[in-house]
Amino acid sequence: MTSLDVAPPAVATHTCPHGAALWAIMRQLSMSLLVACAVPAVLFYAVLEVAGITTAILTALGWSYGAIAWRRLTGRSMSGLLILTSTILTIRTIFTLSTGNTYIYFLQPVVSDAIVAVVFLISLATARPLVDRLAADFYPMSPDLAGHPRVRRLFWRLTLMWGGVCVAKGVVGFWLLASLSVANFVLIKSSAMIGMTALAVAVTIWASLVVLRHDSVSAA
Repeated sequence: MTSLDVAPPAVATHTCPHGAALWAIMRQLSMSLLVACAVPAVLFYAVLEVAGITTAILTALGWSYGAIAWRRLTGRSMSGLLILTSTILTIRTIFTLSTGNTYIYFLQPVVSDAIVAVVFLISLATARPLVDRLAADFYPMSPDLAGHPRVRRLFWRLTLMWGGVCVAKGVVGFWLLASLSVANFVLIKSSAMIGMTALAVAVTIWASLVVLRHDSVSAA
C-alpha cells in the first residue's frame, strides 16, 4: 500500500494500466470466449455423436440465443463477440438445414470467414471499426480511453489485421477442402486455423499492451 502511494504516477500506471489487473482482463477474455465459442463447439460435437447433425447444429444455435436472452433478462451488457458468433451460427444453420449437403457443411466455415472478413473490412469505413465494438468484451475501458487517438488508431489497425486474418483463413480452408480427403481436411484445417488464430491473438495482445502502456495514453 505504501509503495503504491510513493510510486511515480507513470510507473504505477504501467504496472496496472487504468487500475485493471491483468488476471481480471484475462478472466473476462476467457469467459467471453468460453460462452461465445467454446461451449457451442463442445455442445455441437457432443450432440452430434448421439443425435445427429441436425440436432447438433440446433443445440449450438440454441445455446447462443439462450446466452443472448440471459444477458438481456439479467441486465448485463451485450457481448459483441457473442452477437458475432451467433450471427455466424445462424448462417451456418440455414445453409445446412436448407441443403443437407455434406460439402456445403464443410464449406460453411470458409463462407463464414469470408463474411466476417467483409464485416471487419467494411467497418473500417465507419466511425467505430469492429474491434472497437468488440473491445469491451476483453478490456474494461472508459469512454475517454476508448476515444484516445492512439487507441482509435489501434482499433483501426487491428480491425484491418483481423479482416486479413479471416481472408487468409478462408483461402486456406477452401484450398484444403478442394485438395484433401475429408479426414485429412478436418485434421489439418483445425491445426492450421488454431495456429493462425493464436498468432493473431498474440499480436493483438502485444500491440494493445504497447499502446496502453504509452505515457500519453496512460495519462488520458
